[in-house]
Amino acid sequence: MRNVAILTYSGLSMFELGCAVELFALPRPEFNTWYNTDIVTFENKPLTSTANIKLETKYITDLSGYDMLVIPSWPVEFTATNSSIINNSNSMQISSEMQKLIARGGRIISFCSGAFLLAYSGLLNNKKATTHWRYAEKFQQNFPFIQYVDNVLYLYDGTLGCSAGSAAAIDLGLAVIRDDFGHSIANQVARRLVVASHRSGGQAQFVETPMPKKHDLFSSTLDWAIKNLTTPLSIDKLADKANMSRRTFDRKFSATFNISAKAWLIEQKVARAKQLLEDSRYSIEQIAHFSGFDNAMTLRHHFRKQLGITPSQYRTQFSTSDSYAI
Repeated sequence: MRNVAILTYSGLSMFELGCAVELFALPRPEFNTWYNTDIVTFENKPLTSTANIKLETKYITDLSGYDMLVIPSWPVEFTATNSSIINNSNSMQISSEMQKLIARGGRIISFCSGAFLLAYSGLLNNKKATTHWRYAEKFQQNFPFIQYVDNVLYLYDGTLGCSAGSAAAIDLGLAVIRDDFGHSIANQVARRLVVASHRSGGQAQFVETPMPKKHDLFSSTLDWAIKNLTTPLSIDKLADKANMSRRTFDRKFSATFNISAKAWLIEQKVARAKQLLEDSRYSIEQIAHFSGFDNAMTLRHHFRKQLGITPSQYRTQFSTSDSYAI
């Protein structure tokens, strides 16, 4: 049993707290083992969240009984209402307990602005970190010794983790669940949440396909395919690379993703095209080539079929380039 503490404080965000509760505190009798989770606070008083919702959580003075701490959010501004949360002895105590937790082999993950508390504690010094894009500038100004990474949903090294926007909390949480219980349970949790169990890429991307098992020839083949979309890729070739018969490969694919290998491959090409449309100034014809489609017409067909809009419409909405070729 893994003992988890979800940290609360006066003024916390209810959405991120709800994500943490849904991921780690919701009873899941369908699994033989699961997390034993408390909603905790270092403030010995009733709490008021955003929208003046009153909360009564478990008061603690240390983290000695826990294996993992989840920080759903944390103040990013020094104001009269929350400066005491950051500067008083409780904050120093939390930081000290966080350092002790990591020293004894524990884990800490943060959602959205929760990365600020991880940063205040010093645990992220000389490490990579991320937070919501709206706090990126403030985060980099306040913590110059941390390597800030933008355009990622989350960063997680097995010990420390931080997610980007609010909803990216679910992506990070599912990654933790996968590490603790395996891909099958992570996919079941994702299914109950009605989300994909893995999203690749940056904060602007849509939900993509579920994640396969790690460290096997099948997943290595898929990684190779994604890196080689511009080369001729047949399903037979992928099956050979995975050292499987075509029939076995197709069954494995269907069981893992609930789609065909051909459909998955098209999804990866569309995903590459989305990234190029957002980040590059290539023409649509060039993007079709770099994402593995025969031509722009084929790209437009699959793009509209999957997303309901044209590549040009997508670029207008999401492009980060100042100008680009049509």
